Amino acid sequence: MRREEAEAAEFDVLAPQACKSAQSRGRKDPTTSDLYRTDFQRDRDRILHCKAFRRLSHKTQVFLAPEGDHYRTRLTHTLEVSQIARSVARALRLNEDLTEAIALGHDLGHTPFGHTGEVALSEVLGEVSGDHPDAPSVYRHNVQSLRIVEKLEYGGRGLNLTWEVRDGILGHTGEHVPSTLEGQIVRTADRIAYVNHDIDDALRAGVLSLGMLPERSLRVLGRHHAERITTMVTDMVATSADLESIRMSPSVYEAMMELRGYLFENVYFSTTAKAEGPRASSLVCMLTRHYLAHSEDLPTEFRPREEEEPVQKVVDYVSGMTDRFAIREFERIFIPKKWLV
Repeated sequence: MRREEAEAAEFDVLAPQACKSAQSRGRKDPTTSDLYRTDFQRDRDRILHCKAFRRLSHKTQVFLAPEGDHYRTRLTHTLEVSQIARSVARALRLNEDLTEAIALGHDLGHTPFGHTGEVALSEVLGEVSGDHPDAPSVYRHNVQSLRIVEKLEYGGRGLNLTWEVRDGILGHTGEHVPSTLEGQIVRTADRIAYVNHDIDDALRAGVLSLGMLPERSLRVLGRHHAERITTMVTDMVATSADLESIRMSPSVYEAMMELRGYLFENVYFSTTAKAEGPRASSLVCMLTRHYLAHSEDLPTEFRPREEEEPVQKVVDYVSGMTDRFAIREFERIFIPKKWLV
């Protein structure tokens, strides 16, 4: 099927409220249309092939340096969000290609060591914000995800994605709510995915048992991983059927948020999940401070030019590191070689 036929088919198959490829607000730099792929399909492929996406496989989700093979990484989280979001989009006859592109790109800006790294970067940014008013004062991974696709990938040219995908990536968390229903799907699917898979990982790690979870939430959502996801997705589709917005029923939403709150109190900051947390935090802080003081140690492409904010370039470099690369850089800079075996 040629692109024109695929674009025409969207008007026949998708709901009137769906975002159609042919009606996209376009790219910052207009390009020649593809022979077979729609613009949203091209965006999905550009994200899949970019370096930041590959690095997600070596970035922590919740458990730092897990010993088992089955704990989630940032990449497996991204794929689970994509699967849930696509299922909802298909059921509501919304644009599945747009939904998938947003889902695959939403977490590109996450730091090494999960939220521990994000908090550590924010700590250093708070220290230097007074001397660098143009630099960010806090680290937000959704903002960095957008910066990656707009400015950092492809040697500084960015991926040149459509407006709708960029809007969805920025709005998957935080105050900005995506303008498209497809972006709103990803925003909710992200929570559905991490609440459920973080429970699964916590059970595997022995941080909690099923009996410790709030009973009221389990009665509403289900006692098992697949059952809870099915309940949330089914409810999300049924409640959003009018396509005025993407939402859940009050009872299911409250149950999900109760589980989320429980995870924050009992898992995300538990000694088991964050046994390496203090060291990971110190590592990120020390690396960031080092590069701020020694920009000559940055790779050439990350050394700030006269017109560029030096703090932002350091943030770009450190936040893009995988866990294992950050550890290697720390050892190279701070640990004498004679101490390394």
